[in-house]
Amino acid sequence: MSSLPRVCVIGAGSSGIAACKALKDKGIPFDCFEAGSEVGGNWRFNNDNQMSNIYKSLHINTHRDRMEYKDYPMPRSYADYPGHKKILDYFIDYVNHFGFRKNIRFKNPVVHADYQDDETWLVKTGDGKQQYYDALIVSNGHHWSQRWPDPPFPGKFTGKIIHSHSYVDPENPIKLTGKRVVVLGMGNSAMDITVELCRPGVAEKVFLAARRGAYIIPNYLFGKPLDKSTELIPVHTPFWLKSFIMGLVFRFGVGKVEDFGLQKPDHKPGAAHPTISQDILVRLGRGDVTPKPNIESYNGNKVKFADGSEEEIDAVIYCTGYNVKFPFFDKNFISVKDNHLPLFHRMIKPEFKNLFFVGLYQPLGAIMPLAEFQGKWISEYLTGNYQMPSIKEMNQSIEKYESKMKKRYVASTRHTMQVDFEDFLYDMKSELKKGKKRADKNGNKPTVKAIAQHKQVSKNEIISHKNGTKSKTRALAKT
Repeated sequence: MSSLPRVCVIGAGSSGIAACKALKDKGIPFDCFEAGSEVGGNWRFNNDNQMSNIYKSLHINTHRDRMEYKDYPMPRSYADYPGHKKILDYFIDYVNHFGFRKNIRFKNPVVHADYQDDETWLVKTGDGKQQYYDALIVSNGHHWSQRWPDPPFPGKFTGKIIHSHSYVDPENPIKLTGKRVVVLGMGNSAMDITVELCRPGVAEKVFLAARRGAYIIPNYLFGKPLDKSTELIPVHTPFWLKSFIMGLVFRFGVGKVEDFGLQKPDHKPGAAHPTISQDILVRLGRGDVTPKPNIESYNGNKVKFADGSEEEIDAVIYCTGYNVKFPFFDKNFISVKDNHLPLFHRMIKPEFKNLFFVGLYQPLGAIMPLAEFQGKWISEYLTGNYQMPSIKEMNQSIEKYESKMKKRYVASTRHTMQVDFEDFLYDMKSELKKGKKRADKNGNKPTVKAIAQHKQVSKNEIISHKNGTKSKTRALAKT
């Protein structure tokens, strides 16, 4: 048995596999439980995990170089913004290359994780088995539980209503070809779906309704991928300066969204998560898409908008985001209201020394490199090379961070987990260095003890004796 703590990883999406790779590098024993039959999470089209879903035309909206794991670059043959099939192939290659597929239990979700008095975790999985673990890494994603308008719009609509999570293509799950469709939202999914539906021969008419205005960033500006240019902005540049720079980019490179019929944003550039689309403004300019304000009410097959206009509509697609949920925890164990879960560096809940969240943030950039670093951080901690600050210090850090975010961002459930890619990564690296110094000072002793495996053996020995088997060898073989 290993002297290192035994770890349970929930989910084999892009964040989960990054954590698994880091654990394997340090020789930390772990099991990863995945509801689907393959890795990839949201990036697996037609995923059979009954949670993840993506539309057929989905491409990444962050440049390939910004999305890749630093330990495993994407193939240079990939386009700047590859489609989901290429991304899934990349994740599968990542797992196979680093050789930890055998640690992933496919089609076997975690149904319950119970924190024990001795600080271990009793994990029950879909196959009915229960096992003890010394630490728990939660990477179940936050783009699967649909969030609907709350309260619902008044009136009754006789057409079809779906959430963008269910949208696959213009024929699935409902037929939209030749129909009059309202897409509600100003996020990336709303842009992609709107652009796809407004193409010749698809929807008869497409209306893009927005609850508030948004700045729209193209994938390319002046012939270069725009999102890579953020690498040139120094870390921890004051927000006012970032906002000023972004304002210049919008003014001279994009123009005013109001000139295309969209609502004027009620916030400064950078005060809300950006919307990325190379095509939507062109489609608006051509008249292929009709902009509208928020939906006000329904009346049969008619949709009334906030400006008083009314249109006959066949279908409405809500691109209204997602709820953060952890269905494997007791409801009173982890409280998440309006997607707000205070965490130290978006990873650690201060009162627990063996519970970690990976990928639970909304970055101005890609999640994958950040999750990769979080995995390395966790592995350093579990091997005794990093020591956390005090609970008081972690809570103070959380309060400082959240106060800063509230001042900057529009009040919305979308911005409860917002991070700036470069700043967030820099701050995590800085904290890891500080924690390594604390660990060196205190003798590099692991805080999380390896006791779960001993509990497993003890339990199996009891079972074997009850069955009349005295051999410990048989009992251990069942572990």
